[in-house]
Amino acid sequence: MRNDRESKRINKGKRHAASISWRLFGMLVVFVAVMLVVIWVFQAALLNKFYLKSKLDEFEDTKNAISQSIEDREELEKTVLRYSYKFDACICVFRMKSQNQANRVANSHINGTCFLHNVSPDALSQLYFGAKNNGGEYMEEWKPPFSNSSTDLVASSTVYVAIINSSDGEYVLMVNSEIQPLNATVRTLEKQFGWVACILVLGALILAAIIAKKVCAPLEKMGESAQSLAMGNYNVNFGENQYKEAQELADALNYASKELKKNDTLQRELVANISHDLRTPLTLIKGYGEVMIDIPDENNPENIRIIIDETERLTELVNDMLDLSKIKAGTRKPEKEVFNLTETVREVMKRYNKLTERDGYNISFKADGDAYIYADVTMMLQVVYNLVNNAVNYTGDDKTVEVTQSISDGKVRIAVRDSGKGIDAADLPYIWDRYYKVDKIHKRAQIGTGLGLSIVKGILEAHEISYGVESKMGEGSTFWFDMYIVKDVTVVDK
Repeated sequence: MRNDRESKRINKGKRHAASISWRLFGMLVVFVAVMLVVIWVFQAALLNKFYLKSKLDEFEDTKNAISQSIEDREELEKTVLRYSYKFDACICVFRMKSQNQANRVANSHINGTCFLHNVSPDALSQLYFGAKNNGGEYMEEWKPPFSNSSTDLVASSTVYVAIINSSDGEYVLMVNSEIQPLNATVRTLEKQFGWVACILVLGALILAAIIAKKVCAPLEKMGESAQSLAMGNYNVNFGENQYKEAQELADALNYASKELKKNDTLQRELVANISHDLRTPLTLIKGYGEVMIDIPDENNPENIRIIIDETERLTELVNDMLDLSKIKAGTRKPEKEVFNLTETVREVMKRYNKLTERDGYNISFKADGDAYIYADVTMMLQVVYNLVNNAVNYTGDDKTVEVTQSISDGKVRIAVRDSGKGIDAADLPYIWDRYYKVDKIHKRAQIGTGLGLSIVKGILEAHEISYGVESKMGEGSTFWFDMYIVKDVTVVDK
């Protein structure tokens, strides 16, 4: 039922979200529209202005070039001829003798019907005074007398006049250039834009469909696989993709799938192992209690001792589970103070006297001096106790456990070494997990509850203490943690 609700929720989200193909199409259409507007503005709306601006630039360039060569007749004629062909214009240069009289000193006519070809003295005088009264430059538009002024198909002619002052007198430059009609061209471009717009929008739709098929298809497939993963199918594969980003996403999802599968397996093992560890003492307590009721002779101190021991083990397991839950939830915070770590370890070691006397364990502690640290005393006692418990449970046949304390570079290291069979390098990252077993066979711990390493990890990380494990197959394992030493300590041990 829950999976059905989740599936409906996911599908509902799909309906509200726009697909990549439509988003791509929308973005491409907007891009095409913007580009069409830009092209239309520059090629149609502003075409005449750009064209006239270019003509004005031609007149200005011609004026500057002729001004530089005005005093050299030979160079002047070459300049007039060169710019006449360069800008397809008729050019004449006059030297003014008086305001009503001028001599032509250089000219170039590439069009036999240009205005300057047979300019009259009156027209020349009118243009000259037009420039004189306008700050030295003047322009006038002129159309052939046979043309119809209402049509835009006949080229108009513009006469540009500039007065050039020189050391040997005053000169007048006149440039006659045709202004081609552009209105018909603009109308043609406007009609073409309609077809171009339709073609580009259609192309955007096709391109969006192709991109969507190439990009969306693997994403949709990964989405379906993700739904399957969310419903508990950890064997899904997100495949391979030809795009780097999609492949990185697929790799990340494949990795997540493997980790979720591994975590699910560990959770199942955790439930099974805790159930086993809870059931064992309860079964023993119940069994011995029934025997003591049914058989009066069995009501003896030995059986009562077993019931008490199993009750203590059960209590220890429940307490460890509560401690672990508090650490994981962050509700158990370290209450730090300065204390003697070396003495704390010695106190822990006393707990194993009975184990060494009764079962033949060789548990030793070596320290190179007292070390004071700033931490939670109770938590650090738990750390040392659980590390030693773990070593006792996994040590070799010689039943040897070595605890050492070394001081170096302002730090103290506590290391606990067993002589067991060691841990494979592939299993090292997971041994701190709850109930993780290297051999995958759950056995009742010789001492402790089996949650010790997970509690150690939580406490050390809460203190921001570095820790680790070193192990080689057949040579045992060494668990360690480092802490900074508190210097200049004036503490009276209680």
